[in-house]
Amino acid sequence: MLLFPVTIFKDSMVVYSINDIEKLSGVKAHTLRVWEKRYGIIQPKRTETNIRYYLDEDLKHVLNIALLNKKGIKISKIAKMPDQEIKTKVAQLSDVGTEFEDYLDSLTLSLLELNELKFNRILDSNIKQKGLERTMMEVIYPLLDKLGLMWITGSINGAHERFVRGHIRQKIIACTDKIESDPNKSTFIIYLPENEDQELSLLFAHFLIKKFGFTVINLGLHTPVKDISDAAHVAHPDFIYTIVNHNIAGMSMSEYVNSLKATIPDGKILLSGIQVAKCDPDPSGKINVLHSFQALSQYLEEISPKKKHAASLVAQL
Repeated sequence: MLLFPVTIFKDSMVVYSINDIEKLSGVKAHTLRVWEKRYGIIQPKRTETNIRYYLDEDLKHVLNIALLNKKGIKISKIAKMPDQEIKTKVAQLSDVGTEFEDYLDSLTLSLLELNELKFNRILDSNIKQKGLERTMMEVIYPLLDKLGLMWITGSINGAHERFVRGHIRQKIIACTDKIESDPNKSTFIIYLPENEDQELSLLFAHFLIKKFGFTVINLGLHTPVKDISDAAHVAHPDFIYTIVNHNIAGMSMSEYVNSLKATIPDGKILLSGIQVAKCDPDPSGKINVLHSFQALSQYLEEISPKKKHAASLVAQL
């Protein structure tokens, strides 16, 4: 991850160093210099002290070139193409053919352009081919990591972030709604505590839990303990699941866990998040700490109604 980007500000415009371009595009700085000197394929601007710097259009141009090069087109040939031809070929490749694998680069380009049609096509194609779970792990979360890096370097603004998160949110909800609920299965209450706002993670957890055959009651973001207690009194859940990345206001993690245990005396509490990973919130075994979505998925598989049913059939043989 790019922790200290060497970003230059010139005439109130955010521009990028060669190291920024390397981190954002995946093209090594040495390679960029070769492209510049040998092929003239990219021409950075220079400061008065002869330091290279790049603008937004240069970043997009490098991303386009990198996409074509990954698809086997030689740099010498790309160098002879007019800019419009490069963009046209990239658009054709990004039109979600089943053989097209550079989804992250293509999503990045569509994000920078706020191209809703292309962004949705790429995500829909991935979900159709891989399913939502693999798409989240292999495409969406890497994209969100890259989004954080692009925010640091000034490549994107609030509009870009809202664009990405809004469309991903729609995809997760649509996939979740397609799963039929069974009111006779075990029930989960899921939520985010007060001061937590990682909604996409909560929605993805909702999808996973429902996918494995459980009933889900989603209380949403910024949920106080009293609301959890009220919901538990009505629904009598078998499990509570939440993610804790920030300190709980006014109490320690162990105090917060004890307050949750009081809401569900006979059930299990599943916890994820940075604050949970820092401590052992409950050594009694009533609390299950899950350090990743893979761990959540594995836990759900172990306790899923289908697995229990299969184990019961084996026992009867």
